[in-house]
Amino acid sequence: MRLSKIIFPVWICLSAAVVAAEISVERDVAVPMRDGVVLRADVFRPGEGGPFPVLVTRTPYGKQGKKFDAFVKAGYIVVSQDARGRYASGGKWESFYREHTHDAEDGFDTVEWAAKLPGSNGKAGTFGISYDAFLQWRLAALRPPSLVAMSAHSIPSSLTALEGPGTIRPGRRLNWFYAGMSPDMRLRSGAEGVKSKGEAAKLWKGGEGERLLHFLPWLDLPRQVFEDEDDAVKAWLRAPHRDPWRFIAACPEVSVPNLDIVGWFDHCNDGIEIHRAMRNTGRTEAARGGQRLIIGPWSHTGHGGRKVGTVDFGADAALNVVQTQIRWFDRWLKGAGEGVNPAAPVRIFVMGANRWRDEQEWPPARAKAHTLYLHSGGHANSPAGDGTLTPQPQPGARDSYRYDPRDPVPTLWSAAMFTLPADQSPLAKRQDILVYQGEPLTTALEVTGYPEVILHAASSAPDTDFFAKLIDVAPDGTNRDIASGMVRARYRDGLDKPRLLTPSELVEYRIKLRPTSNEFQPGHRIRLDITSSDFPNYDRNHNTAADQNADAALEVATQTIHHGDLRPSRLVLPVIASKP
Repeated sequence: MRLSKIIFPVWICLSAAVVAAEISVERDVAVPMRDGVVLRADVFRPGEGGPFPVLVTRTPYGKQGKKFDAFVKAGYIVVSQDARGRYASGGKWESFYREHTHDAEDGFDTVEWAAKLPGSNGKAGTFGISYDAFLQWRLAALRPPSLVAMSAHSIPSSLTALEGPGTIRPGRRLNWFYAGMSPDMRLRSGAEGVKSKGEAAKLWKGGEGERLLHFLPWLDLPRQVFEDEDDAVKAWLRAPHRDPWRFIAACPEVSVPNLDIVGWFDHCNDGIEIHRAMRNTGRTEAARGGQRLIIGPWSHTGHGGRKVGTVDFGADAALNVVQTQIRWFDRWLKGAGEGVNPAAPVRIFVMGANRWRDEQEWPPARAKAHTLYLHSGGHANSPAGDGTLTPQPQPGARDSYRYDPRDPVPTLWSAAMFTLPADQSPLAKRQDILVYQGEPLTTALEVTGYPEVILHAASSAPDTDFFAKLIDVAPDGTNRDIASGMVRARYRDGLDKPRLLTPSELVEYRIKLRPTSNEFQPGHRIRLDITSSDFPNYDRNHNTAADQNADAALEVATQTIHHGDLRPSRLVLPVIASKP
C-alpha cells in the first residue's frame, strides 16, 4: 500500500476561515472478500476534518489514473476499486454473460468495508456509469446496511436489451472484448497475444477489426477474442433468450434511491426501464419516491456535453454531472440541500427546441398518439423515390427491395459503435432503403416518448430483419436520425418463442423505437426509413432457417412492405401538445 498527499493550489472559503484543500491517497489497499480473495482499491480522503460519508465505485476497466478531486473537496472519502479478476485485484473476472458471478457479494463486502474506514461516518453511496453501474445494481439487491443512495448511470435493464435479438451486436461487443477486456486477461493468464489496450486498438484499426466483424459464424470465433470468457459468451449465444441480469425482477429487493443520468443517443438507455420499475416496485418509500432520471442529448460517452457527434445542442444542453452527483449525495448522505430536482422525478432535454423540462413520469402520460401512414406509387426506394407519410391511409400499394447480407446497410458511426446522431446522406443512393417523408411542417411538433412503427411486410426468406429509423429533415436537406428500432422476424413473438416465417406470408410487425424527445421545427420534415440491416451496429440476418450464431450460410431476401387502407403500415408518434 502506498500513501501520498496531494496539495492543490485551490483555496476554499469555510465561514471566515480560508484553508488549502488537501487530499491524501492510499493506493492498492487490500479489501478482503468473504471467500478469501483480495481486491485492491485506491482510497481518496479529505486532508482534514470528518467524519465523512464514503462513495464507492467499482470498475473492470482499471482504476489506475482516476481522480475524484471534486468529490473529495466536497467532503467525501472515495473508494475506487478494480473488480474481481481485473488489473490489481485478485481472483478471476466473471463477465456479465455469466449466470452466476461474485459481483453482488464483492460489492456488498466492499461497501461495508468502506463504511468502516477510519474517518467514515458509516454512510455509503455508490456511483459509476455503464459496467460500473451494472456492478452497483448487482450489489444493491443484497441491501448492504450502510448503503444509502446510488448514482448508477447508463446500463440497460437486461443483457438482451443490450445485445439485441438473439445475438451480439458485433461492432460494439467484438471491439469491447478485443481492444478493451481481453488484453488484461492475457496479461494475467500468460496467453499469447497483445497485452495492452493501446496495442490491441491499433491492431483492430489496422485490419483485424474488419476481419472479425465479417467472421461467421459467431460460435466459431477464435478463443483469443473472448479469452477466458469464451465459454460464457458462447454459452449465451447458444441460448440467447436467457437474461442473466434480471434487474427488473430484482427491483423489489432494492431499498435505496438512484440517480440515473443517460442520453437519448446512448445505446444503453434502456436503463430507463429500471427507473420505471424502481418507482413502482422499489422496496422502500425512499427507493420508490427518491428515484431521479435525467435524460440529455448525449451518447454513451460525453454525458453532460453540449455536442454529440457533429450536432451542437447549445449551451443549455451542458450539465455538470459531477456537481449534480454531489448535490444528490449531499441530500442523502449528509442531509444537506434539496438534492436533484426535488419537485420532479424526471428531467428531459427536448431536442430541436433545445430546452430542459421537468416531468412527473416517463413517458409523459399526456402524450397523444399521432399517426402517419406510409404511402407511395411503388417506388419508395431511396430519398429520390416517391414514398410519403400521410395523415390518412391511401389506396393500397407496396414497395420492395432486395436485402443482401453480403452488402448490408453500413452503420454511420465510429469504430467503437457508440450511437450518434448521423446525417443519412451517405446512404442516399442505396436501393435497399425505403424512404417515406411528410410535407414540411407549418408548426412545431414535439415527439416525446416511444415512437412505434406498425409494418405489414412479407419476405421471401424464413427469417429476416426489419429496421425503422425516425429522421428529422431540415430545410437545407440535412437529415439526422432521432430514434431507431428493429425486429428479427423469428423472434417477433419474443426471444423465448422463436417462430420462422412462411416465405411470402404477410405479417404485421410492431417495432418499438428507442426513447426520444425531439421538437420538429416549422419547415422540417418527418421521415421514416425502412430497411433490413444496420451493420456492424447489429448482426446481419442470414435470411435462413438455421441457427445464425452457428451457421455461416447467407441468402438474399426480397422484402415487400404493404401499405394502404387494408394494410395500413404506419408510424405512431407520441406527441406533446404545444401550450396555447
